[in-house]
Amino acid sequence: MQVQFATDGVPAYRRLALWQDIVCDVYVQLDCKSDLGSAFNGRITRAQLGEASCTEVSSQQQRVYRTRSRIARSHEDFFLIALGKHGVGGVAQDGRETVLRPGEFTIYDTTRPYELRFDDAFTQVILQVPRDMLLRRIPGTEALTAISFGSDRPLQKLAHDFVYRLCQSADEIQPEHAVRLSEQAVDLVAMALTERLGTQALPSTRRLALLHRLKAHVRTHLADPDLSISETATALGVSPRYVNDLLSEEGTSFQRFVLTERLAQCQRDLASPILAHRHVSEIAFAWGFNDVSHFGRVFRERYGLSPRDFRTSKLQK
Repeated sequence: MQVQFATDGVPAYRRLALWQDIVCDVYVQLDCKSDLGSAFNGRITRAQLGEASCTEVSSQQQRVYRTRSRIARSHEDFFLIALGKHGVGGVAQDGRETVLRPGEFTIYDTTRPYELRFDDAFTQVILQVPRDMLLRRIPGTEALTAISFGSDRPLQKLAHDFVYRLCQSADEIQPEHAVRLSEQAVDLVAMALTERLGTQALPSTRRLALLHRLKAHVRTHLADPDLSISETATALGVSPRYVNDLLSEEGTSFQRFVLTERLAQCQRDLASPILAHRHVSEIAFAWGFNDVSHFGRVFRERYGLSPRDFRTSKLQK
């Protein structure tokens, strides 16, 4: 990540006020307090990952508040997944408090008040995701905020390590891959959260794992025009009906999901100057379409332009 915001080079008496503005700009409307005065310093780096974003924040002793009045004056609707890197931090929300140490993660919800406490220098990595991105996978998150998730359980460690490494590489990831990777990160976090809810939630954990495998299988075999729901179901060891049942929770079906994924890949390739020499039909066939007229029709329905006009609009910029 490249440094985007820092108090370096700012007159000492202005640093805390600038930090307040930086934090509000990067995250949500917050109040920051510190006893360090002119000795205060901090820096934040940020990279976008589709609808999500990754930040790394390094700073010093402070208190951060998301108050009801701040919430009432803003419309930010996110979950923050915070990972400890250096130092120790405290998180309080929904009547709970936890301590976040290196190697652990916790979540908090910007639609409700919370408080962050740091008594010394610290560094945290934070994945900020739209709230509905997590709620689609696991409702009832009020029971899971301000709880530390460590490395004592495999799913928690896997979720932590995946999010951490994703954020460390975020500014090097191509946009067409960023959306998928952020979805996978939230899948893993949701699985770790669901496991924490207890044994009654384990069937949902299995469904999430199957849904992740289902999407991965489809994306791996998109170029195959014979990709089918029966073949996919066999690969997953479930019935075709269960495949559609899994996807129905996201408001889609197997056929619609495959079509959406193929169109997204075609859109990416049509917008690429590197592939400008390839015919539209070549790109369509490369991603599993076997009828150019059908491809042109569904592409126009999705993006409002014919594939040729879309390519022209992108390559002329």
